[in-house]
Amino acid sequence: MKIILTYFFLLSICLAQSNETKNWFEFNPYVEVERSKNIIQMTDWLDAPAGKHGIVTYKKDKLLFEDGTPVKFWGVNISGNDVFAKKKDVEKWAETLAMYGVNSVRFHKFSHPGMKDSISTDLKDENYEYMDYFSSALKEKGIYYGWSPIYGHKPKLNDSSSLLAYDEIVSANLDNHLSYSTIGLVNFAEDLQDLHVELIVNLLNHKNTYTGLKYANDPALSFIELQNEDDIFFATTEAMIEKCSTYKKLLTDRFSTWLIEKYQNQNSLRKVWGVKAFEWGVEVKSINWNLDKGNITPVANHGIYGYEFNKASGSNKPLPLFLTDMATFLFEQQSKFYQRFTEAIRNTGYKGLIVSSNWQAGSGVAHYFNLNADYKTGMVDRHNYFGGGTGHTFIPGKIKNTAMVKSPGYGLLSTGMQQVKDRPFSISEWLSLIPNEWTTEATPIIAAYGMGLQGWDASFSFDSQSPYFTPTIHLPNKHWPSVYNVMSPTNLVLYPVITRMLYRNDVKEANIISTRYVSLTELEKGNLGFDETITQDNDVKDFKGTIPNEALAVGKVVVEFTDKFEKTNTPNLLEYWDFENKIITSNTKQLKWNYSGDGYFTINTNGTKGVVGFTDGKEIKLDYLSIKVKTPFAVVLLTSLDKNKSITESKHILITTMARANNTAMKYNLNKTELLEIGETPIILEPVVVELFFGNYKILKVNVLDHVGNTTNNEIHISCNSVLLDGEKYKTMYYEIELE
Repeated sequence: MKIILTYFFLLSICLAQSNETKNWFEFNPYVEVERSKNIIQMTDWLDAPAGKHGIVTYKKDKLLFEDGTPVKFWGVNISGNDVFAKKKDVEKWAETLAMYGVNSVRFHKFSHPGMKDSISTDLKDENYEYMDYFSSALKEKGIYYGWSPIYGHKPKLNDSSSLLAYDEIVSANLDNHLSYSTIGLVNFAEDLQDLHVELIVNLLNHKNTYTGLKYANDPALSFIELQNEDDIFFATTEAMIEKCSTYKKLLTDRFSTWLIEKYQNQNSLRKVWGVKAFEWGVEVKSINWNLDKGNITPVANHGIYGYEFNKASGSNKPLPLFLTDMATFLFEQQSKFYQRFTEAIRNTGYKGLIVSSNWQAGSGVAHYFNLNADYKTGMVDRHNYFGGGTGHTFIPGKIKNTAMVKSPGYGLLSTGMQQVKDRPFSISEWLSLIPNEWTTEATPIIAAYGMGLQGWDASFSFDSQSPYFTPTIHLPNKHWPSVYNVMSPTNLVLYPVITRMLYRNDVKEANIISTRYVSLTELEKGNLGFDETITQDNDVKDFKGTIPNEALAVGKVVVEFTDKFEKTNTPNLLEYWDFENKIITSNTKQLKWNYSGDGYFTINTNGTKGVVGFTDGKEIKLDYLSIKVKTPFAVVLLTSLDKNKSITESKHILITTMARANNTAMKYNLNKTELLEIGETPIILEPVVVELFFGNYKILKVNVLDHVGNTTNNEIHISCNSVLLDGEKYKTMYYEIELE
């Protein structure tokens, strides 16, 4: 009986979900792009060739070229062996990225798969050949490229003679992809730093056979990242220290010297730190700390710093002095590493941007020490993801099937809490993760609120795994979805409208409404000066505290590092936050976030207008334009097709509509909290049905476009000011409207 009941229960789920998707249509991006008929292409918007305005630099918090031309980068990641793609694929990649308006690529974690067989500090000759061609092909299209080559650098046998303990590193198993690498240790160990430095210097001194330029002298190389997702405070540092005794002794001895210079001996240290510190050492670290014996290893674990900081803050106390001393010491080690690495890079002649790392360090004191080390190096960069399944592994299990539009400033946008005054800000990895159903909201949130309102300078979604749209929303030969899938329709399809909005600067940068003042002097005493809790679940981060996340929907929010303490005040948001109706309006008046139900926001600029989220069938009025979406959740965006004209000046409009996407036969449980079956090809799209009213403007014609933006023979002839775009009927996401 139990088996029979289970069968009928599962059958009811299948029937309910197949009925829900019965009117969805197949995504077909595999037709040929016809340049003369293509409406969405952005190739002509890119300022080719890349580098024509000189190197990429910055002035205060803005990126600009050497000749003073301002720039924002809207990019994607290309990772691992894909950096060494064959010429045919490279040409298609460059063509596709240019067509969809991508003007920058982050070449990521390519050093390990590209290394020579014997050493880890140079690429194989054939891999240089492939990367040279890829870089030159992008440059020709007007697409800049940056380097993030190092993620867990793995030494090879011929490196061993220059290392303190090669055998320890190649035996350090972390039970993940970072095993047997320099991860964590490199932040203080000079011998490992030398490997990293030698690799980057070799790359920069290599002459690209297609451009004739050393990479150090190529202005299309926009940035160099010193290391990916690593810092001295992160828990991987402690994990590696415990597996590598030689490097643990190196750090411990160095910290002992630091403590002796400050406190002389054990007795003095015990008086200052207090008995509880030494009890903590026994209880948590199982060590009777004794400076005279030189056995005090600094805590290199963001989780401990975050926990102890939050506990102390709850009692209105600073972080305990022993942890503050440890954090200060680690901060100094981190800063020295970044400084010597930066000097080596500059000595090659490279003048572009340098990013230290993109990884945060828990909450409180450790987090802001780490952020300051990044700030001193150059552009501040961070990562964030949203949604997904159980943790980061995406095995069958509970999923976070909620939308960011429900909570203003939550999720990806909360990354902006780490933006620092007088530095450009980048988010070099982000994505809303399947099997969350609302992933298409992410791109307009990052573009409108992040790059627009907050004034972020660069965005690189993760990951472009091929030059083609993916046939299913999962990796080939995998049973369950991948985190990384920018080449899915819920992402890339939106780029032609988003990049037009960005490159025209339709959404204006907001005025600063909140500054969190952080004094290094106070950090060294364990004080932050405001409340803040940062939580992290693998790649997914969240922020809350004195400055509410909702402030990010109002105006610009920044951190400012100061020499002395300055009070951080909670911003006055009453002018922009309608608490009763749950509506937040940006201080530019162009964006409005309504979270009274499941949530939606509107974009209302001269060049781009639209709505994102759950509108519940309401009529959304944006000046002369009214939008009535009949699909429960959708993105509907309208943008001028002209570079320098508003919608009403151009009268030539691109409409992009997107809702949910599934694989064929993809199945969730009844309440959509668990993915039961990943499904198969092809991807199917939920049709968006929306009615548009253009006020006093008469519609001349509506062209139905195919899935790559070509005009079709399907034209909707209208002689009034409204039109119903029925995605179920027309089976598309793109339309072109001509106004009288």
